[in-house]
Amino acid sequence: MDDPGTDDRRRRVPRTDVVLADPRLADAVRRLGRDLVKSLVAAAQDRARAGEVAPESVADTVVAALPAAACGMRPVINATGVLLHTNLGRAALSPAARDALLAASGTTDVELDLRTGARGRRGRTALDALAAAVPAAQAVHVVNNNAAAPVLAATALAAGREIVISRGELVEIGDGFRIPDLLTSTGARLREVGTTNRTGLADYAAAVGPDTGFVLKVHPSNFRVTGFTSAVGIAGLAGLGVTVVGDIGSGLLAPEPLLPEEPAAASWLAAGADLVTASGDKLLGGPQCGLLLGRAEIVERLRRHPLARALRVDKLTLAALEATLRGPATPTYRFLHADPAELRDRAARLAARLRAEGIEATAVASEATVGGGGAPGVPLPSAAVALPHPLAERLRLGTPAVLARVQRERCLLDLRAVPPEDDAAVAEAVREATRAG
Repeated sequence: MDDPGTDDRRRRVPRTDVVLADPRLADAVRRLGRDLVKSLVAAAQDRARAGEVAPESVADTVVAALPAAACGMRPVINATGVLLHTNLGRAALSPAARDALLAASGTTDVELDLRTGARGRRGRTALDALAAAVPAAQAVHVVNNNAAAPVLAATALAAGREIVISRGELVEIGDGFRIPDLLTSTGARLREVGTTNRTGLADYAAAVGPDTGFVLKVHPSNFRVTGFTSAVGIAGLAGLGVTVVGDIGSGLLAPEPLLPEEPAAASWLAAGADLVTASGDKLLGGPQCGLLLGRAEIVERLRRHPLARALRVDKLTLAALEATLRGPATPTYRFLHADPAELRDRAARLAARLRAEGIEATAVASEATVGGGGAPGVPLPSAAVALPHPLAERLRLGTPAVLARVQRERCLLDLRAVPPEDDAAVAEAVREATRAG
């Protein structure tokens, strides 16, 4: 039987228009939109009818539930020790790139020559910045992600023909998607050569013929094969007399001394590659996009292919890419080059601050990784704050959300990919998570 007070409680639940008249919610409607706020009001009213909140607290309940933005994605502090965490959107954009996004969010001259008033080359300043960053490339183009880059190349250069590729480079790039499936979806045929662990120049030479569209070299960035192995570099493939396309994956435009085995676009072009593809949101530290760099006639052929229109990037990506290339060091660069001694000092200070408040916290040595398929097996010395492992879930669900790494029954807050200016926010998140427990 219902509680005798149920009907009275339901009658006291304020109407939607009354709740929306609260000045705090009127401002939220302007900022977030009426539909979103109304849905929160309806949810709070249902809670009041169920007795979970007092009818007079409906407006307060709605205010407490208001999101920071109309977008459902929540900011996350990355304390996993993975610099380019795929599930967290990989590279964090630089302040310059964020400013560029805001500047490009309105109407812009993305495809207009303001001097003449006529149509201009789309994203010309971003493309100029990319060309300047890789002088070895005769021409450049940008598509919406790096998987799209070899797909465009295969469609334009090898549809109905063969792509020669080593069996050791038929990689899966994530979420179940595989390089061979992407390439054959274009109508190209794969001519696999060599074995998983050993492929020689003679294997390629025997496969090249009149049906060859191009030879593809894929850097197997998300795994390593060691032991009895051999592979052919770009310089060797360039002597075969056919077009050579190289996918470096991780997005280094120039060699990085800290990652000597990670290929760079400039190096592969100098070695003789006709076209190199790379990611914009990995080690380059920019927005998600696919970079195509190489011989002018090939890049132009790809740029004018009908599929290129379906794969083009928007003005926001172009703006962020240009600011990444022309602006100051990106967060990715700073995380990669972080001083281990400074990381240890930060971890010690943060742990001491938490211990002083009665929270079990210890500064410990840690190892970070590049992530995003880059530099597999290369450890980056780091430092972390070790906490009781139950805090990991509470930190993940808090505001701001903090994603930690659970290892050996400990919650580790690795600081390698945490900007120093976020240390105070991390400390407050730990306090809140401790109180929640």
